[in-house]
Amino acid sequence: MIGGKDVEELLDPAGCIVAVEQAFLALARGEVFLPLRPVVRPPQASSSLGLMPVYRGHPDPAYGLKVICIVPDNPRRGLDPHQGTVTLLDGETGQPVAIFDASPITAIRTAACSALATRVLARPDARVLAVVGAGHQARAHLRVLPAVLPLAEVRVVSRRPQRARALAAETGARLFASVEEAVRGADVVVTATTAREPVLARAWLKEGAHVNAVGACFPDCRELDAATVADCALFVDRRESAEREAGDYLLALAEGAIGKDHIRAELGEVLAGRAPGRASPTEITVFESLGIAVEDLYAAEYVLRRAEEEGRGTVVPF
Repeated sequence: MIGGKDVEELLDPAGCIVAVEQAFLALARGEVFLPLRPVVRPPQASSSLGLMPVYRGHPDPAYGLKVICIVPDNPRRGLDPHQGTVTLLDGETGQPVAIFDASPITAIRTAACSALATRVLARPDARVLAVVGAGHQARAHLRVLPAVLPLAEVRVVSRRPQRARALAAETGARLFASVEEAVRGADVVVTATTAREPVLARAWLKEGAHVNAVGACFPDCRELDAATVADCALFVDRRESAEREAGDYLLALAEGAIGKDHIRAELGEVLAGRAPGRASPTEITVFESLGIAVEDLYAAEYVLRRAEEEGRGTVVPF
């Protein structure tokens, strides 16, 4: 059993970036079975429950399952909106191997995926980062993205000014009053919000910008306006998931702004050299990050290796 504090300390940014890169490559090579996640959305509740299974075969069989509750009201309680567990099971015997607090794994591996996409898709001269949002995901991105960006300026903006002010003071970022002001001139933009309507407009983005769209994980939610999606080269963590779950993509498609073939590639396909990445210095690139179970599997295995090396966690007879 590996709790939240141990996960946060063991899942370092550099190591997690390497872990999720291996996850995307395994997906691109067809080494994992990754069914779509079922999501329970009770009509009488504001929260939802997602089940995220994954299986990796040869040469090291493993099952992984993340059970995650998304509770939008949790920040008012001082809690991460993402609560649950990640379970690793032996791929041959099915025996449970380890159970982890899912909250820090979700936050750090999501930021690591954005960092990996930024390394692959952003312009090499990117120096200015703007983060829209001031919650747990925003904080994780501010921790992890410097591992791949030699930053000259970091900007923070949120519809909750008090939280944005606290995050800026904690991280040394510049506080902005509006999303437009924060985004204009930024080389890399992260949208890490719970918005249901667009918070980012195409007119605010400079040519050559890269966007990591993190917050809109349901078909009826979006952070990007249709013009941004239409004008960008769109990359995803997994094509099938994006075509079922990504509101940024689905709502732009429904409005006729894009066609069904608008997704250029999965990030793993670019990493494996099977698909092109950025085509020009002026192209706007977007990484639509839904979060997939293979990321949790590889991040959790990395945490487990480090925990065993350092004698962390609690061994429980099962």
